[in-house]
Amino acid sequence: MEIFGFAGYSGSGKTTLIEKIIPIFVAEGLRVSVVKHAHHGFDFDRQGKDSWRHRKAGAGEVLLASDERWVLLHESEKETDLAGLIARLSPCDIVLVEGYKHDPIPKIEVRRKNQGKPLIHPHDPHVVAIASDEPIEANLPFFDLDAADRIAHFIKTYLGLKQ
Repeated sequence: MEIFGFAGYSGSGKTTLIEKIIPIFVAEGLRVSVVKHAHHGFDFDRQGKDSWRHRKAGAGEVLLASDERWVLLHESEKETDLAGLIARLSPCDIVLVEGYKHDPIPKIEVRRKNQGKPLIHPHDPHVVAIASDEPIEANLPFFDLDAADRIAHFIKTYLGLKQ
């Protein structure tokens, strides 16, 4: 599986960009998975539901399944590293990673105008391109945030995926 990341601060447009790129890859016959980092504790299980009750009773994992999908809820004592999470995924052609901006994977820095945050690329050699809604001076390929087709093509070329 090839791995490619999108790094940027909250509100930069990472999710929206990935959302535009996924169907481009899928239309080209690529199998895509996504790993998204959540900075704050999250829980999409709801209080009072059977699965919530099982977890609160001490189950380390609860697998919910229906005819349409399944999800594994795994309780962690510490944050699982990116490689450990990717190892849990089913085989695919490309894993798009949102967040994990300090992990050593190739990534695009995603920025919005007037964000007021420091640039990531000067301090991270794994940033291989920049996508923003304003021009940024850098010695890296630059893409407008709305150029999902061009960004998808860049990623495929960079990773050596079928054209």
